[in-house]
Amino acid sequence: QVQLVESGGGLVQAGGSLRLSCAASGRTFSGYTMGWFRQAPGKERDFVGLIDRGSGTAYADSVKGRFTVSRDNAENTVYLQMNSLKAEDTAVYYCAASIYVSAAPTDFKSWGQGTQVTVSS
Repeated sequence: QVQLVESGGGLVQAGGSLRLSCAASGRTFSGYTMGWFRQAPGKERDFVGLIDRGSGTAYADSVKGRFTVSRDNAENTVYLQMNSLKAEDTAVYYCAASIYVSAAPTDFKSWGQGTQVTVSS
């Protein structure tokens, strides 16, 4: 398994931007699909976006056009660039690693501890 540590969360006004980072340990980082998920209080953990080992990407409809997932295999890091943030984007954001190309949380076996993103309206 790979160990994951997220950073970059914080408080931002609506319309602003944040970039989350997720640093991974392990030499096999480049072989994983890396996903971003989020969980608001009282809600389920939802898929946000992913990048596969070929750098193909997929996004939830709610963030398409506003969020971008990228990866730097040399740095073992995956990023989530979030633009045009809305109050409804407020959640704890998690990165996760999977051997599958999947948006299902159950297919991701390694998870970070999460980072809080709060968007004020």
